[in-house]
Amino acid sequence: MALSSDFSKNLQLLCSYYKSIAEVCRRLGFNRAQFNRYLNGTHKPSANTMLKICEFFGVEEFEIMMPQNQFKLLIQVRPQLHTTENVRLPETTHFETLARSSTHDLDKYLGYYFEYYLSMAHPGKLLRTLVCFTKVNQKIYYQRTERIVEQSHRKPYHGVYLGMANFLVDRIFMVDYESLTKHEISQTILFPTFKNRITQLKGLKIGVSGSGERMPICTRVVYEYLGASINITKAFALCGLYDLSATDIDDSIKAAVKNEMEPHEVHFRARY
Repeated sequence: MALSSDFSKNLQLLCSYYKSIAEVCRRLGFNRAQFNRYLNGTHKPSANTMLKICEFFGVEEFEIMMPQNQFKLLIQVRPQLHTTENVRLPETTHFETLARSSTHDLDKYLGYYFEYYLSMAHPGKLLRTLVCFTKVNQKIYYQRTERIVEQSHRKPYHGVYLGMANFLVDRIFMVDYESLTKHEISQTILFPTFKNRITQLKGLKIGVSGSGERMPICTRVVYEYLGASINITKAFALCGLYDLSATDIDDSIKAAVKNEMEPHEVHFRARY
């Protein structure tokens, strides 16, 4: 059974970080002729083989099926894939320093979330996005995906943000960039939860509005935990812009993302 051309192209890209296809096959324990069929897109790996391929390269199955341009951007934030050279890039030192400084394990936070905040580009609207945290080589990566339907466009706009997360002392720090246009870097800081069961995480997000003025903006944000495994298609269909009066958004979430300040406050602060 044939797969989409994106899978074979993405697999070829992953293999390009190694000395040869033969080396990849040897390390995976795969037959070269069969592996060539995956590279050519003429055969689909079995579920077990696909799992081995994804684990070897440090990617998720849904990631390796992405359109090639998105997948190429995704792995660019994962320096461990670059195995053909021993050049130590300056940013590698920074990433490793942050990883060593992390004082808690982020494993309990892996999985999918709905992210809620008042839209920077659409004032007065609540934006719900889909976020996925994954762990690769002891580092935490995440993807935020926006789905915005404009009346002037027939198709929804999809914004894909790729980033890394670190748990420093008692806060979760997240930094990502908009991977399609590369016009924005945003930062999110969340309070952790000390409960066994994760329900919501709250904090602040800073970025720029998507409008022409590109105004730097800070807004309160809520992460609602969905689970380690979800129906991504159904969850993503629920993403988009909502009115603050929308009945399908929980009132506690709408209250938590309000950007209000008390009279005595001199800084814009997160709320627990």
